[in-house]
Amino acid sequence: MLEKFERYPLTFGPTHIEKLERLSEHLGGKVALYAKREDCNSGLAFGGNKLRKLEYIIPDAIASNADTLVSIGGVQSNHTRMIAAVAAKIGFKCRLVQESWVPHEDAVYDRVGNILLSRIMGADVQMVDEGFDIGIRQSWEEAIEDVKAKGGHPYPIPAGASVHKYGGLGYVGFAEEVRAQEEELGFKFDYIVVCTVTGSTHAGMTVGFAKDGRARNVIGIDASFTPAQTKAQVLEIAQRTAGLVELGREITEDDIVLVEDYAYPVYGVPSDETKAAIRLCARLEGMITDPVYEGKSMQGMIDLVKKGYFPEGSNVLYAHLGGAPAINGYAYTFRNG
Repeated sequence: MLEKFERYPLTFGPTHIEKLERLSEHLGGKVALYAKREDCNSGLAFGGNKLRKLEYIIPDAIASNADTLVSIGGVQSNHTRMIAAVAAKIGFKCRLVQESWVPHEDAVYDRVGNILLSRIMGADVQMVDEGFDIGIRQSWEEAIEDVKAKGGHPYPIPAGASVHKYGGLGYVGFAEEVRAQEEELGFKFDYIVVCTVTGSTHAGMTVGFAKDGRARNVIGIDASFTPAQTKAQVLEIAQRTAGLVELGREITEDDIVLVEDYAYPVYGVPSDETKAAIRLCARLEGMITDPVYEGKSMQGMIDLVKKGYFPEGSNVLYAHLGGAPAINGYAYTFRNG
């Protein structure tokens, strides 16, 4: 589906799928849980799902004769970390806007984890005291203009790379990759569980799995706490991406499955249940999930298994999108494990 699009390789190749034996057994053994380890997809600054997206965006950045990647995220943004890493890798400058999206007060929150790594990699980091929103941000637009005013040539990449014209392509490729791995495994996954915030990961998967009739088997777990806005953005990105890859059928609102029950109390702040899911997954599988994204999707998957959402005998694939460095910003929360 992606043959006509140029790709700049940033990842190791197909990501490993592992069975979560102990977690599956702990939850009753009626559903087989697997994880596709997007968190281990590259040697670039701990990797993650943003790299799969950026592989299809960077060729356009290079062709544009830009010299500076300009992007935005929260203080502990995984996305901005990967923008900094890719800029270093391709020899670009990097300007990052880090907004105060999370009402979280930890003494080291703005000095460790993702933002620390971005600074180490040489990014020009600008802190902005603005609240969470998945839309286009004025502070980002102002940063783009500032780079121009100082003689630079910016290449704008929006939050999560999501509403970029090529933002959904990488996770179309994810679906293609899963299909090839399913042939080796000898079975197909009945459901794919993914964390959803800015939307292009979920959108790309929806398009990719629509090819074999599984669009509605992609179960998004909302972590934005703005689910109506998020679902609308997923749909918009999916429809645009479907057109780009010439899917051959329309993506409709019914194709976007978003479970809204686990994003509380607010974006970026883990509930007690999220913290329990992080600990359970770590202690049973040695797999680290973060308080902002993967902890909430892990909480969602665990709870859905307990509630019988997935029929007995189902094979469920958890997309681990990365983000573990952010847990350093929650050191006090997890000070006793």
